Amino acid sequence: MERGLLECDFGDWTGQSLRRLARKPEWKAVQRHPSGFRFPGGESFVEMQARITDTLGRLVERHRGGVVVAVSHADPIKAALAHALGMHLDLFQRLAIAPASISTIAYGAGGPTVLGVNALGDGRVPS
Repeated sequence: MERGLLECDFGDWTGQSLRRLARKPEWKAVQRHPSGFRFPGGESFVEMQARITDTLGRLVERHRGGVVVAVSHADPIKAALAHALGMHLDLFQRLAIAPASISTIAYGAGGPTVLGVNALGDGRVPS
């Protein structure tokens, strides 16, 4: 297991229902200004994005010229995609990642290129 691919550490929010969390005043920050939010007792979105992108960079370097399959959760995947797209972290909630979908990033000398998002195993994209 590659620890850098784990879900965001939600700290004290871990295990609580989204319905309950959405009623918290902090929920607006999670949705609109994630770059300035840290989960109580957990990590920030900035830390999570740095962790996932650093991990992907190390995996790509370790397997230079090869194909790397990295499995994670929606928020880390969205954070990695936002980074690859040069998109500010505060906009990453605009990305949607379907369960068990495939997103593809090519890492080359010119930087990352997003080749696909949300493909299903048969090549379809969820509607």
